[in-house]
Amino acid sequence: MLKFTFLLWMMEKLIKRTIRTKPAAAAYVRGKTLTFQIRTADGTGRHYRIANGTISSAAGLADAPAFTLAFATPADGFRILTAKDSKGAFLQGLHERTLVLSGDFVAIMWFQGLTDFL
Repeated sequence: MLKFTFLLWMMEKLIKRTIRTKPAAAAYVRGKTLTFQIRTADGTGRHYRIANGTISSAAGLADAPAFTLAFATPADGFRILTAKDSKGAFLQGLHERTLVLSGDFVAIMWFQGLTDFL
């Protein structure tokens, strides 16, 4: 659980650094306003807000996120989010139902594009 929680906290830092150091990533988030969350089935999670070309996050769940990535367990979340083949791991998680996506699928695809910069 601790590794997953730490990863969710670090994700904001990694995205901030990517936006700061990669002009293409900065252009990708410019003008985008979006709140999303990553959580486990038991309710542990973190929500993120992208606005004005930057990202912020806070522990806990958002009231009305555009989308949610919900993992069955913290271990599943850590395994999928840190996989070298992230797209393959996401697809396998969806197939095995250890990952459930809900909300705006266009926003989910946008987020997948953002993760490509990481």
